[in-house]
Amino acid sequence: MSNSTLLRQTRAHTVINGTSKWQEKEIIKALKIAEDKINKKFPFLQLDFQKKLKLKDIVEKLRHNFPDVDFCYKFETSFITPDGGFLSIIGKDGNRYPIIISEVKNQGTNDKRAKEGLKKQAKGNAIERLGKNVIGLRCHMLSESIFPFVCFGYGCDFADDSSILDRVITVGMFGKLNEIYLHNQGVFNRGSFFFRCDHWSVDEMAKTLYDIGEKSIYYYFSKYGQSMFDINQ
Repeated sequence: MSNSTLLRQTRAHTVINGTSKWQEKEIIKALKIAEDKINKKFPFLQLDFQKKLKLKDIVEKLRHNFPDVDFCYKFETSFITPDGGFLSIIGKDGNRYPIIISEVKNQGTNDKRAKEGLKKQAKGNAIERLGKNVIGLRCHMLSESIFPFVCFGYGCDFADDSSILDRVITVGMFGKLNEIYLHNQGVFNRGSFFFRCDHWSVDEMAKTLYDIGEKSIYYYFSKYGQSMFDINQ
């Protein structure tokens, strides 16, 4: 199965509930649009898609790049699985170089409960779970000067007057919401966090995903040289 086919079919039957299934299909559709545009602009690149990343692989990479620092993990089966997975370009050294890592989070039902005359519920903890993943993903990208991660969040918990937004901003190392932070700013490898009440459309997400992917490719060209990734050379 080609990576493009895998990207179209991935995770269709491995989600927990109906909402997750719908969210993940949306981000995969958006990612496929971005992937197609990248293929047209950079036909000489080999793209690769992964659904998950094992913690042991993150630690092995950290140990290689930072040999004077101690790292550990407990279980070889533990992994991180962003909703949109990992889209990478393959270098002639055989390594994957991530250009897009994407997540989707939906949080908040109190708007619907209010319409039904029900009491408010405590706000969810989707952002705490997101924060755990982001820590691992940041570590995975520490050897580079970009962090091509983006999360699209929507739901009433992310209204302008919600304190949950400060949780998101904290995860984003106090960067602004709804802006792309691809390149590191000093010690800050923030990532991009697009959060609002309204659902993000496939086209909106695809535009941001392509922007991050394109800029990531140019970063790798600048650092390693285009010939490192050109399958025709």
